[in-house]
Amino acid sequence: MKIKNLAGTYTIIGSNQDASDNNYKGTLTLELDTNNRISAKWLIGSNQKQVGTGFFKDNILVINFSYIGENLNTFKGVVVYRCISNDILDGFWSEEYGDPLNLGTERCFRIKDKKELLN
Repeated sequence: MKIKNLAGTYTIIGSNQDASDNNYKGTLTLELDTNNRISAKWLIGSNQKQVGTGFFKDNILVINFSYIGENLNTFKGVVVYRCISNDILDGFWSEEYGDPLNLGTERCFRIKDKKELLN
């Protein structure tokens, strides 16, 4: 797999970095910047925006991300995706103030048809 194959929009299903069954859904958009690095944008639910940059090697994608959370605090973390295919990413993540005993998880499925965004 090549880095250019990762560009696109994905639906995501994830679980938070805690011991609960608190799941979430959203979208992830991956693009390449001028240095051939990954630029990532997440939309979790309908309002939580996250951004990140990363790199790709040996079918592993690593992205450092951040977002503005409660009380306008900036939260930072890292997500690691194993690229199962050109259309499926399987990952885990951690953020600096998350529960250190748990990892969040995320599975991403490429959106091939704009109608999929509506579902």
